Formats: sequence, structure tokens, C-alpha cells
Amino acid sequence: MNTRILGALAALALLGACSSTDQNAAASGAGSAATSAGPRPGSQEDLVANVGDRVFFDTDRSNIRADQRGTLDRQAQWLGRYPQVQVTVEGHADERGTREYNLALGQRRANAARDVLVAGGVAPARISTISYGKDRPAALGSNEQAWAENRRAVTVVR
Repeated sequence: MNTRILGALAALALLGACSSTDQNAAASGAGSAATSAGPRPGSQEDLVANVGDRVFFDTDRSNIRADQRGTLDRQAQWLGRYPQVQVTVEGHADERGTREYNLALGQRRANAARDVLVAGGVAPARISTISYGKDRPAALGSNEQAWAENRRAVTVVR
């Protein structure tokens, strides 16, 4: 019984030492720079966190919806701040339709997103496009919610 009590006290002492060390580090500012700095400027993580990396499309459509244009306008502004960054715009489709049809649709979606970025002042040489068709779904499932998430163009920092 005494061994159990001593073991429990030792575990509590260890937990207490760990928590006071964490509190002391937080009070002195040690370690907080890594957690509060955020993503590296000009990185994919920065794009995702501060601008958004994807736009969505209606079924069998490749035109940019009015509610999605703001994301591409913000991407163009972000790319203007980081002139060294090059991107690839990936076109995607949902699972319905043939592979060939979806590859062509994904390419049209990628091109449409690229065209908005170029119109926003991004040099065309900084943007490449690729279509994955239905080969890389963001959401699994055969329902409208999954299909809507998969009808997209994604801007990826390279």
C-alpha cells in the first residue's frame, strides 16, 4: 500500500514539475515565437490561411461563379506581394462522367482560374495549369455535398 502511495505522489510531482516548467516558459516568452509566428510568408500555408487556395464550380461548368471571384482576386493580390512565387492551378471534377470528359472539364476550370489571376496582374509565366479530372477527390462519397467539394480549382505554390 505504501508503494502505491509513493508511486502516486511521485507521478503527481512529475506532473507538477512539467506544468510549472511550461508555465515558466510561457511567462518568459520562451517557445511562444514558434507558435505565434504563423505560416511563412509566401508559402502554401500562408496562401491557405490568409487568402484561400480553392474556388468551386457548378455541375458541368467551368465559368467562375460570382461568389468565388473574390478568392481569385485575393490570390492575385497575394501573388503581387510575393513576385518570386510561382503556382500551379489544379482543375478537378466530381466522379460523374467519363475520365476523358472530366480531364477536359478540369482543364477548363484550371484555365478559367488562371485567366482571372492573369487579369488581376499576375504574369502568365508564373502560372501553370494541370487537370486531375476526377482522379484526386477532396471528398469521398456519391452525394451532392461530396460532388460540390470536388468541383474545384486549387492554387498550389510550387
